[in-house]
Amino acid sequence: MAVSYAMDDRGIVTLTMSQPDARVNMFDAEFGEALIAALDRLEADRDRVAGVILTSAATTFAVGADLDQIYAMTPGDAAAFTARIERAKTALRRLETLGRPVVAAINGSALGGGMELALACHRRVCAADPSILLGLPEVSLGVLPGGGGVVRTVWLLGPEAALPLLLKGGGLAPDAARAAGIVDEVVPPAELLSRAREWIAGAPRPVQPWDDPARRRPAAEPGFFAAATARLYAETRGNLPAPAKILACAAEAARTDFDTAMRAETAGLVELATGSQVAKNLIGSSWFQKREVARQVRASRTRVERIGVLGAGMMGAGIAHVSARAGIQVVLTDVSAEAARRGLAGIERLLDEQVARDRLAPEDRAAVLGRITADDPDLSGCDLVVEAVYEDRDLKHEVLAAAQAGARPTAVIASNTSTLPITGLAEGLPDPAAFVGAHFISPVERMPLVEIVKGARTSPGTVARAVAYARQIGKTPIVVNDGPGFYTSRVFIAYTTEGAAMLSEGVPAALIENIARKAGMPVGPLALSDDVSLATMLRVRRQSAGGTQPHDTIARMVDEFGRPGRQAGAGFYDHRPGYPKRLWPGLTEHFGGDRPIPHQDIHDRLLFAQALESVRAMEDGVVTSTAVANVGALLALGFAPWTGGTLQFINQYGPARFTARADQLADLYGEHLRPPSLLRAKAAQSTSF
Repeated sequence: MAVSYAMDDRGIVTLTMSQPDARVNMFDAEFGEALIAALDRLEADRDRVAGVILTSAATTFAVGADLDQIYAMTPGDAAAFTARIERAKTALRRLETLGRPVVAAINGSALGGGMELALACHRRVCAADPSILLGLPEVSLGVLPGGGGVVRTVWLLGPEAALPLLLKGGGLAPDAARAAGIVDEVVPPAELLSRAREWIAGAPRPVQPWDDPARRRPAAEPGFFAAATARLYAETRGNLPAPAKILACAAEAARTDFDTAMRAETAGLVELATGSQVAKNLIGSSWFQKREVARQVRASRTRVERIGVLGAGMMGAGIAHVSARAGIQVVLTDVSAEAARRGLAGIERLLDEQVARDRLAPEDRAAVLGRITADDPDLSGCDLVVEAVYEDRDLKHEVLAAAQAGARPTAVIASNTSTLPITGLAEGLPDPAAFVGAHFISPVERMPLVEIVKGARTSPGTVARAVAYARQIGKTPIVVNDGPGFYTSRVFIAYTTEGAAMLSEGVPAALIENIARKAGMPVGPLALSDDVSLATMLRVRRQSAGGTQPHDTIARMVDEFGRPGRQAGAGFYDHRPGYPKRLWPGLTEHFGGDRPIPHQDIHDRLLFAQALESVRAMEDGVVTSTAVANVGALLALGFAPWTGGTLQFINQYGPARFTARADQLADLYGEHLRPPSLLRAKAAQSTSF
């Protein structure tokens, strides 16, 4: 990457980063050398330099390190990697100790190393562009910000404010970044450079907080780090080393001098990058395989302007909400105008919560609601219709036929069914080529994935338009072939079924749930069943022809005990308004709870059941790539992130060893844990997915 050098007649030097033949500036070794050359020139010109502006000629400001190199690192690379990091850190120290004010004029996203570069400037001015993201997302890739990001953020904000930014791993829009304290100003894009020059003209003192002898070391309340460590373990159960390492580096920044903390940060990054299998798994799935999934599917250039949503329940209202947030006009319908208005009222409550948490401006709330119509069921102007009614085949046939008759002749018709085959639902439609599955995951506003399902007669153009819509609303689409339960529901059912089966075997419910969390699952299988609705699971079971089926425990819970799930206040858990949920005491009475079973068997059954179902989905042709299987399991189900996905879990376990363990579990607990032939072939050939 090149760094151009231009000094104006006032002595203000503008350093402009540009990556030849690329839209993204990468904070890599090449950039480090270009920055060092620019610093050499700045130091030579110091007497003539009044200030420095650092900006970009690309659509981004700058992003992180070369993940290809980090992914390939081994413990033997530790010394060379350490030297490379220290060289980059030395360059950033030279920039901030130049003795002249340095401004980062951020005209595009600054993530990872790019944000660390901005933090080494004395001021950060960002363009008011909602597409810009700023932050330190390294934790989501299993590593930590090693260019001073941890230490500088702790010094700048204090530990309490810095840790959420470091441990969350996402990016912030400009206004949110300003509120968080990592950006000083947000200005119109046309004023970015002029505002940077104005600040330099004010002759500010060019000293960073960590270099100011009058500034005290960032302090935390007594017991803060001990409490933070406990909270972190409760969230990760020790499965993710990067958050723990970030927390340790933050504590070092708060109790030692700046240089010592910087060395600890470097050591932490080197340890994670060269020796952590979890980092390899996360980089592989969250970076490389997500990009592979994006490349595998074609997206139409057609944008959805108006969408019809059939069904204003939790799923339908969620789809309407995210569509309106993306600027799409929405027609929300249900069996009556009153039911549609109830769905709209739910959207209003959700928007009110977002405004109260400063995640949405009041004027944006009004704009979102202004795009939703809930009192006029006219679909004639819709170029996409999404059906989100109950999992009842006859009802879906009825509303889908009406939708295709009422929407534009060129409209795509999609079903949000989670299990019913798309090919069967297309029967009777005038144009089955325009029909596709669009399986959203609940809660729609938070879950990042949409599963696009190709029926036997779905046209490629219809799939491409569905993919484009998913991306338009900010979701990651995966494309799978048709079949009962598709992909994500099959894996979901395998997980919840295994939990229900163990309960029926007399395994204590609390033990099942706690070991599921310890294994890395975000929610235990019984709690997840409650959230989705035991009644819905049972309804799907009774309509499905083949595929993985929920255990009979579900039927007993609904039919015998009248406990259909969270929305009814009663499922495997008691859900009392205003009280924390707790396991229903009747579970012990009706299912026992004293069977001795090795904890490792519980752990393995829960993870193996999902991984084996992923293999079967690939064997059946529902899933056609390892990337889709891993990304789908992670984004839709939260499958233990430390594994990198269901098939990567098998890869790191070793297919032969995994097969042997699955056979052992099948001998003890049932044939559903028996490895399918595809897995046996991988084991025999010593090949991975």
